[in-house]
Amino acid sequence: MTVLIQRISALVLLALVSASFRSTASQADARRSSPTTQIVLLGTGTPGWDPDRSGPATAIVVNGTPYLIDFGPGVVRRAGAAYRKGVKALLPINLHVVFLTHRHVDHTVGYSDLIFSPQQAGGGRKLPLEVYGPKGLKDMTEHILKGHILNPDQTRFKVNAHEITPGIVYKDDNVTVKAFHVAHGDDVEAFGFRFETPDRTIVISGDTTPTQSVIDNCQGCDVLIHESYSMKTYNAVSAQAQANRKRLHTSTMQLAELAGKAKPGLLILYHRSNLGGVVEAVPNPEEAFLEEIRSAYAGKVVVGHDLDIY
Repeated sequence: MTVLIQRISALVLLALVSASFRSTASQADARRSSPTTQIVLLGTGTPGWDPDRSGPATAIVVNGTPYLIDFGPGVVRRAGAAYRKGVKALLPINLHVVFLTHRHVDHTVGYSDLIFSPQQAGGGRKLPLEVYGPKGLKDMTEHILKGHILNPDQTRFKVNAHEITPGIVYKDDNVTVKAFHVAHGDDVEAFGFRFETPDRTIVISGDTTPTQSVIDNCQGCDVLIHESYSMKTYNAVSAQAQANRKRLHTSTMQLAELAGKAKPGLLILYHRSNLGGVVEAVPNPEEAFLEEIRSAYAGKVVVGHDLDIY
């Protein structure tokens, strides 16, 4: 009888251990199937007036907390559209940690919108807007506030501007953000950013020519979000426009080479420049853009669109 009881006890213990293991494995599977981090492309456009592509703005959402990179035109309405699409973290009043790659106007003219619009409705932002970016950000912030606030005693528009240098510029329980210099002409300080979250490493280039710092900061990252222009459009614009593209941006063929060295799990193309071709209405077909990249890069690559989620 004693032996029988011992055997039954052993079987019960084995069943309990097995059930516990299955439960733990099931929880791990659930975590893998429900990623902590989402990338939401709020705006994938350029200085051109394409109505289907809002100005540059990218949100990284971690554990329900949004982090915004750049604030091109339309940023708040695109955040509202993402909220309606189901990304509840992007209710505009939730946007309060923001990073700026550089101070060119297509990346910054939504700054006033970001500061003021969420405060006009929905109860307003509960925390100050914390903005991290290049030299000149403090002056820009001060001028915007002075230019728009009619009542000098108004206190609800709170912005803390932080001018950064390369290195870790922000860290909380969800994310560590590292800034690194990129090359976008001689007249502007420009940064890319590396986001490390519990389940993904994401690198965003900002506007740049091919830069070793992007490769160094990706090195097999989960996602690389990078700007580019098509050689099809390059060959159709003036010599001056071609020179400006070479000075400021990255061609599809250059990006294919760069991505081959950086080896991201996913390459997302955004900010599809048509410099020198907008007024002249030079066609900038997405299919040609993607085909050029794929002709020289074997990794996974997509063209980003406004409100895409990855």
